[in-house]
Amino acid sequence: MRTADLNHKTILKKILDEGFLDENPRPKYADGTPAHTLSVNHVVTRYDLSAGECPVITLRPIAWRSSVKEIIWIYSDMSNSLDLLEKKHGIFWWRDWESKDMPGTIGVRYGATVKKHDLTRRLLEDIKSNPYGRRHIMSLWQEDDFKESDGLMPCCYETIWNVRGKFLDMVMIQRSSDFATAGCINELQYSALLMMVARHCGYEPGVFTHFSANVQIYDRHIAQAKELISREPVECLPRLVLKEGKKDFFDFTVDDFVLEDYPVDLIKEKNPQLKFELGI
Repeated sequence: MRTADLNHKTILKKILDEGFLDENPRPKYADGTPAHTLSVNHVVTRYDLSAGECPVITLRPIAWRSSVKEIIWIYSDMSNSLDLLEKKHGIFWWRDWESKDMPGTIGVRYGATVKKHDLTRRLLEDIKSNPYGRRHIMSLWQEDDFKESDGLMPCCYETIWNVRGKFLDMVMIQRSSDFATAGCINELQYSALLMMVARHCGYEPGVFTHFSANVQIYDRHIAQAKELISREPVECLPRLVLKEGKKDFFDFTVDDFVLEDYPVDLIKEKNPQLKFELGI
């Protein structure tokens, strides 16, 4: 079984078998019911992109292009604008987290923090000028930004980058992972980010490691989690590829990526999409 599918099933099973039920949760479902979760702490996965490993699963269809578009919105557009996200990238599910203090945005979060602190450009320049430094870090967890508006607190909030010969490795740290819905998506989009940064800085993408402090399944996702565990992966070897040509990080678009050997129609037939009710 491929690493991504095996990881996904293993983590889901661990949550169901060992997870603890939270108390007085902040999120609620659309009907106002508290959105409880089962969760486990401190989960680590690792993918060697240089060996062709890819975190996309085949247990259900994954909208991989949307995941890449989100990462471009955050780190290249450096935007918190929901209008830009919807009109430019065709992604609409962030509207549930629209800021009351800053309508039309998600508040001073994510891309707004990247722009305010010039995180992307500083990272690119730092890797180029001091490749073997051990301070190549981008953090979206900026307490002063949180004071400026309401908004969704960043889940994937920190990346740490290390040069290893001709390779660039990266760790992504996530405080909270809604695993059944977004676990694979978060891993795939940050793999794409590693590819773009590596290309810009003149390296090959190496190892991507994902650390999640808390990994959860919502109580209304338990049946879906059991269904995913019961499914057999589709036999294929997906590989996310950044096309040759462009080198400037800020020039990349989703069309510069190809997900090879990912038979979407077969996956939809064998492992159809599931519905997940969001906790907001």
